[in-house]
Amino acid sequence: MSLSPEELARHKRHIMLREIGGPGVQKLRAARVSIVGAGALGGPCAMYLAAAGVGQLELWDDDHVERSNLQRQIQFGENSLGKSKVEVMAARLTADHPSTHVLGRRKRWSKDDALSGDILVDATDNFPARYALNRVAHQSERPLVHGAAAGWSGQASVFASGYVAGAPCYQCWVPETPPDAEACDEVGVVGPVTGMISTLMALEVIKLITGAGEPLIGRLALVDGLSTRQRSVVLRRDAACPICGTDRRI
Repeated sequence: MSLSPEELARHKRHIMLREIGGPGVQKLRAARVSIVGAGALGGPCAMYLAAAGVGQLELWDDDHVERSNLQRQIQFGENSLGKSKVEVMAARLTADHPSTHVLGRRKRWSKDDALSGDILVDATDNFPARYALNRVAHQSERPLVHGAAAGWSGQASVFASGYVAGAPCYQCWVPETPPDAEACDEVGVVGPVTGMISTLMALEVIKLITGAGEPLIGRLALVDGLSTRQRSVVLRRDAACPICGTDRRI
């Protein structure tokens, strides 16, 4: 796949990077990414991936834009109120980045829905969807880029149990839904924290596509907005995990 003069100019800053270069830009152009959730995490993530030249983005969300979204979902404005998040996102991305093919899925993703991406992005806000995506990613041998944020903190990781030998899956880390689990609409969330996590998720997707650097496989990045501290913890495969464990019950 050759790059046009317009593409060479558009992606000049990536081409200048030794870890990406022209071959990496071509890999981005050939890539397909499925993002489940088009809100505070999935929306900005999609914007950065389209700007990076990802060839196809598939967006899943059944929600409509509400005024309370505007504090952190910077892809929307007052003129988006009441409209489908996916439709607004698809129109904006197509207009701003015409070389990216956007597939808008105006529905809540379920485990029975096929995902077209070679890389899956978990930008959901509930545990059933996270567990379902994790199972699909493992069984289809695709990496799953995960992110979550609430209050002043956020987290991101890449779960690749079916993609990298010995890597943990999401359920190795969170075996079951925590009893005190709360969504951001129940505890609040600081807008810039969702921005930090969403861009980190986009960065991990770009690294996976281009082969640059070291993806967050087997590691969890934690962001504390109040102290402006970031740290990472090691995640290990659970032998008893019902999804990827070697000792799981069949």
